[in-house]
Amino acid sequence: MPYAEGRIYNDADAHLMETTNWMADYADARTRALLKPLDLSKAGNMVEHLQSGRMGPDHWEQVEIEKNLMSLKGWAALGAFNSAERSRALDLLGFNRQLVFPSLAMSQFWGLYQQRENDLELLYGGTRALSRAISDFCRNDQRLIAVGFLPLDNAEMAEQEIEEGLRLGCRTFWIPAAPARRRAPSHPDFDRIWARLQEADVPFMLHVGAGQIPGAGHRPMSDEYRNNGRMEKTGWLGGGEDLDSKDFMILHVAAEAFLSAMVLDGIFDRFPRLRCGVIELGALWVVPWMKRLDIAQQVFARSEPYLKLPLKASEYIRRQIKFTPHPTEPVGWIIEHAGDELFLFSSDYPHIEGGRNPLKRFEQSMAGIGETAKQRFYAANFTDMIGAG
Repeated sequence: MPYAEGRIYNDADAHLMETTNWMADYADARTRALLKPLDLSKAGNMVEHLQSGRMGPDHWEQVEIEKNLMSLKGWAALGAFNSAERSRALDLLGFNRQLVFPSLAMSQFWGLYQQRENDLELLYGGTRALSRAISDFCRNDQRLIAVGFLPLDNAEMAEQEIEEGLRLGCRTFWIPAAPARRRAPSHPDFDRIWARLQEADVPFMLHVGAGQIPGAGHRPMSDEYRNNGRMEKTGWLGGGEDLDSKDFMILHVAAEAFLSAMVLDGIFDRFPRLRCGVIELGALWVVPWMKRLDIAQQVFARSEPYLKLPLKASEYIRRQIKFTPHPTEPVGWIIEHAGDELFLFSSDYPHIEGGRNPLKRFEQSMAGIGETAKQRFYAANFTDMIGAG
């Protein structure tokens, strides 16, 4: 019996757990020589299996797959890094579609290129290798949707990587939620990116992680706030993002800033079919953010004439952006206060941050929410975001 049944479930957040040579095997020769080795220090006794790209048969003999499907996390999970096993995992999960993001691969080149005199060939060579690898993982199962990576540091090269990613089969692209070379995402230099994504009917994604990868920038919360005179945390949370309680409090801030610029500067007005998913950054913050955007648009319109848009700022969000709540958040309350057209179900499989029973948590938090709103949350909003392709 599948974990999820009785309705259609579209999963807006899942991951591949990379193996030792996952990126290198798909990289061009120059890029391969410059890639930073993948840090597998958190893999523990699974390293030997990661060398081969397949979990040994002794692992599955020791566990009952259906019983432990949601308990096994990270590299130990069924289908964590083997595409055939991921198809079996999807059968058991019962999900109709699943976005597949990388976990750690960007750390091998994103940020590293800045240490090499802004080596854009390394940056976009790594981007190309990642798109090849993730699309190949998803190639043989139409339920799996490959998420490519798309840094905006050079708009012309980024546009080329959109074309290559689309050719390979990527149906969406993860864009880092940060200014690219000191330019806002609403800068005219990037109009060609938003126009091409709109033309291709392909959304872009913002996701936790890119800003926290070693060498790529700071953690969400400055380390000074951890200098509190108390004991250090006792362990590491999960298989994708090494976060703590203080990081959790402001995970969404980079995405909020990125999207505030996009909305207030009129990008979603000029590109009305451009769509965005905000993934694994929570959704509780969305309720006050929409209110603040409308206030900012009204208050500052006299001194910033470009704020005089045809729609209220919050209406662009309702039309073009979706968000995945954490299973620990009060999803029912969020839907009641922000609307049922904005939010998406996600499992975060096989990262431990998604929990061992996210469906139970979501159902408990949506007690009293009508069936139409639930159907939107679990399936229809995903379809609206990802498009007909």
